[in-house]
Formats: sequence, C-alpha cells, structure tokens
Amino acid sequence: MTQKEISIIHPRPSSIVAALYTLRDLNVDVAILHGPPGCSFKHARLLEEDGIHVVTTGLDENGFVFGGHDRLVQVINKSIELFNPKILGVVGTCASMIIGEEMHEAVLEANPDIPVIEVEVHAGYHNNTKGVLFALESALDAGIIDHKEFERQEYLLIKATEVEKKFGAASKEYLAPSRGDLKYKVAKRLIELLKEGKKGLVIMNAKKETGYMFADITLAVNEVAETLGKKENLVNMANIDPELGLPRVRQHAEYIMRDFIAHGVEIHEIIGGMDEYPVAGEKVNELIKEKYSDYDFAVITGVPHAIPMDNLRQMELISITNGPRQVLPLKEIGHEHVMVEIDLHPKTLGVSEIVESEFGATLREVAKEA
Repeated sequence: MTQKEISIIHPRPSSIVAALYTLRDLNVDVAILHGPPGCSFKHARLLEEDGIHVVTTGLDENGFVFGGHDRLVQVINKSIELFNPKILGVVGTCASMIIGEEMHEAVLEANPDIPVIEVEVHAGYHNNTKGVLFALESALDAGIIDHKEFERQEYLLIKATEVEKKFGAASKEYLAPSRGDLKYKVAKRLIELLKEGKKGLVIMNAKKETGYMFADITLAVNEVAETLGKKENLVNMANIDPELGLPRVRQHAEYIMRDFIAHGVEIHEIIGGMDEYPVAGEKVNELIKEKYSDYDFAVITGVPHAIPMDNLRQMELISITNGPRQVLPLKEIGHEHVMVEIDLHPKTLGVSEIVESEFGATLREVAKEA
C-alpha cells in the first residue's frame, strides 16, 4: 500500500469470497475450501443456495501445524464420489496459505478426471478483486475460458476497483452504514414527477445476480407510469446483454430480459453485460448527451456511482443501491434521493426470475393512494 492510498478501517468483502463467487459464475459444481470449517461460512452457505456445493477440509489446530495435504486429497475424492462434478474448484484460505500448503500436489495425487480450478488465495489483499483474478487465471490455465475473455475480465476488474476507490465503499477511511432515505417519501416524489408529465430515465446498472431485484424497480416504475398514462415519458436502460460475461452471468441476462418482455416493458437501450457495471456508465453518459439531455429525472439502480455525473447534473436523481456504505458517497456526488435494498443479495441467490424489491413494492402501494 502506498502512502497516498486511504487506510480503510471498515470491514469489506474478502478475496476468498470473491474467488468463490467467480467459481460460481464459471459454473463450477463443487468448491473445496481448504481451511478451517468456519472460514467464509456465511457466503459458502449462500452459494449453496445458488447451486454450487461448497465443502471444507475443516483444518484444525493439528492441521495448522502439520498441514492438511492428506485431508485435502480425501475431500477431493469424497466430493467426486458424492456430487459427480464436471468442474471442481479448490480454494485456499488464510490458514492454508500461511502454512504454505501446496494444493496442487494434493490435486495431482487425487488425480480427478475433470478440470480443476485451483485458487491460491487468502484474505490479506486490500482489493478483493484479487480473488476474482486468481480464479480467472486458473480457469484460463485449465482451459475453461480463453485469452480474450480473460483479458476482458481483467479490464473490468481494473475499472471496478477504480470506481470503488473514487466513488464507492473504498473512497473513504470510514463510512458508517446507512439505510438511506425513507422509501415511501421517495415513492411519493417519483409519483409527483410522473403526474407532472416529467420525462424520466430508468437505468439499471446492476452487478450480476443483484439484477433480479433491481429489475423489479424498473418494472414498478413502468407499471405506475402506465397507470398514470405517462409510460411514454420513460426511457429504460439496462445492462442485460446476454452475449457478454461468464456462463452464469449470461444466463442472468437472458432470464431478466425474458421477464421484462413478459411484463411488457421495453428496454430501449442495452448498455452492456451484467458484469460490465464498472464501464456501462460511460455508455449511459454518451447516450444521455446524444439523445436524452432534456430529461427531467433519472431512477438509477444497482451501481449508480459508476455512472458519470457529466450529463446527469441537470436531472433529479433517485438512486437505489444494496450497499449501506454507499449512501454518503452518492449524496456527496449529487444524488438527491438515495435508498438501500437491505438483504438484497440473499434474496437474489438461487433465483431465476425477477424478485420483488422493497422500493418497487412501496411504489406500487403508494401509487394506489395517489
């Protein structure tokens, strides 16, 4: 860490967890955490809800001293016996990496007849994107992805880190978590704007599976606008290009587009893939400049801080994120109304259709009284 970098003191996601989610996006069937049984417990349990088996070698004090080679070989063989995976992941932890465990030797000894993505990672990196990068490098070596996709992912990781350091949860030494503005008050304001005939942009710039809930806000705004006879005043944008991203990410885009079509919601502008949230904002910026500079307000969901403010400053901004530490940074750059969808992530793992959001539900109810 250089002297110019901020010394962040609030907790953040770890590289181990980032590696696990990347294995999930690569459609890995089983991920073996080589470490203590409680390492990354919460996310391991959540990922099991999303279709990937996460098991552990359960290293104990004896393993910390003498290593866990034999135990890892046993768990690899047991996982193949139990789950018959097509792709296997083996992920390091702080404990196994500190003792210098050679995971590759255990994989060679087990010699499974399937591709194995080995991720030598611990939680001691300031940027959790390191865990993603290590998983992708191993996937490249195993022939799961090609060089073109690896380079694309590497570029997106760099841009994601830049966004978080400039405008996100890594932008300040300490950010207190906040629930943001009251949803019913913002819903009332949004309905006022629609009733007044103001023109609005509904922009979904969501990160992967979180899109299942942020898409509900796009649905709700369109439903209410239609009820008020103002649907033609809206332009919808979403980063749901089904041709871009790792296998699981492309699938999310297909499902969300399917649901938009089923609800009669037209997406006027596709602004990128569901892993392109760090860069899709640039496309939004250009689109507004070229076609929508006279719009009055914007409802932005997902990663609002990745969209440049250049052409948004004249609009009233209503933004919804799932990061309680994102409220203050968004307020500081000019987002007038900022709300948080609490518990979004647990509700969007393991689903394959749009799920109801708090703000969407609130907006629909307030509209009934309007």
